[in-house]
Amino acid sequence: MTNLSRRTLLLSLLAATALPAFDQQSWAQQQNSVPTPNPFRYEDVVRRARELAGVPFEAPVSQLPEPLNRLSFDDYRDIRFRTDKALLGGGGGPFRLQLFHLGFLYQRPVTVNVIRDGVPTPVAYQRELFDYGRNKIERPLPVNLGFAGFRLHYPLNDPKVLDELIAFLGASYFRFLGSDQKYGLSARGLAINVEGGEAEEFPHFREFWIEMPKPNDERAIIYALLDSPSVAGAYRFEIYPSKETTLDITATLFPRQPITNVGVAPLTSMYFEGENDRKPSDDFRLELHDSDGLLMQSGAGEWIWRPLRNPAKKTISSFSDNNPRGFGLMQRDRVFEHYQDLEAHYHQRPGYWVEPIGQWGEGWVELVEIPTPDETHDNIVAYWQPSRPYEPGQEVVISYRLRAASAIGAMHPGGKVVNTFQTPPRASGSNAPSDPRHRRFIVDFAGGNLAYYLNAPEQVQLVPSTSVGQITNTFIMPNPHTEGFRAAIDVKLEPGQSTDLRAFLRAGNRALTETWTYPWFVE
Repeated sequence: MTNLSRRTLLLSLLAATALPAFDQQSWAQQQNSVPTPNPFRYEDVVRRARELAGVPFEAPVSQLPEPLNRLSFDDYRDIRFRTDKALLGGGGGPFRLQLFHLGFLYQRPVTVNVIRDGVPTPVAYQRELFDYGRNKIERPLPVNLGFAGFRLHYPLNDPKVLDELIAFLGASYFRFLGSDQKYGLSARGLAINVEGGEAEEFPHFREFWIEMPKPNDERAIIYALLDSPSVAGAYRFEIYPSKETTLDITATLFPRQPITNVGVAPLTSMYFEGENDRKPSDDFRLELHDSDGLLMQSGAGEWIWRPLRNPAKKTISSFSDNNPRGFGLMQRDRVFEHYQDLEAHYHQRPGYWVEPIGQWGEGWVELVEIPTPDETHDNIVAYWQPSRPYEPGQEVVISYRLRAASAIGAMHPGGKVVNTFQTPPRASGSNAPSDPRHRRFIVDFAGGNLAYYLNAPEQVQLVPSTSVGQITNTFIMPNPHTEGFRAAIDVKLEPGQSTDLRAFLRAGNRALTETWTYPWFVE
């Protein structure tokens, strides 16, 4: 734009000295009739995604130069962006942009653009942007090297300190934080074939555009172009930093081929061990997880809590619905003593809550649980699966709000599940071997209006059900330690059977709590 303006100015000056008065006026009219370029907008990314979907997918084939293509985890961690080189500060806004270097697992370059006054400009790779630590980079790296991703910083916890707010790194993964939160689970732009018979497909963001924030802006706007063998798409992220940072997300998808197994608003987390699913271990920490449950609000308004597990084999649970009101992977247990981890800060990890905007139609929330031998692997995935496949030639528009939730107790006004335990249903004082066909599930409900009924427990009823098998016994009692109630359900299954248990508390015809649900299988 600068060169064009100078060229126009020079031509105008030449015309003023060389042309008669009538021609000067004509020239001025011609110049005034030249349209100015429109500012870059989300519609431009949508257009690019539509065009991209019209051609076959091309996977990147370029290999990173030495030694970037063989960096270890520790080598890669030693490459740091120089904070004094952060971008976006020129606009006077509160956000700062830092970039991630390529290397280690991050072999696919992405293009990062900054939009200033409506004009996008790619950020050029410069060696001076990074401190390489002990890594020896002897040869110059190409100027078109690109980046692995980026992150935005913002004074989230202290007006004088720039904290990491959101990071995009790897495929379509991103993570973001609210105040006093630590990174745990991740979100993704899209998931394809997570639980299907074919290999999972990982769509990736190949290009980003970040609007230069103005001095008083308290939001950041990011556009992204998604690509994969099955689909191309445009994304818009509107980020509002706060105690529970919120993202307003719009995606416009253009399938290249029929997609029967698509995950919308996917979330990825880790669950290794908790009170409902203990593992033989000599670890002093009793619980190890980024999330401990899947929370849902159905289109009919029912709140459902499904505790997470680390199963012996891959397990898929589906919750059919029509126009869901919300779902998310939550870290409900926020008591430090339950984790005793001074480094991982599991008690400060957020939950991510997805709130659909508009009508999502029929489909189901799908939960995939994968066995993991330790806490270093993400093994939990949750997403919305629409009932109708996405077809080529279709333009799919999806909007939702994504929130980094800390105040889990404020999600809904009813009583909530605070503990889930399971044990053999032995008679008091008995040492007889337990029968593997029988299991007792103990559920603590607290919050909502439950404390009101502690002095009148006879008014509270347990409403249990099982899809298969037999409920042989139940009981309920006040729990003054949680200011709620403890319920127990004894279930009998035959070998080879599996069931889905459900239970909630009510008084008369009024539900007092969310619905607890849990699967059980007898080998």
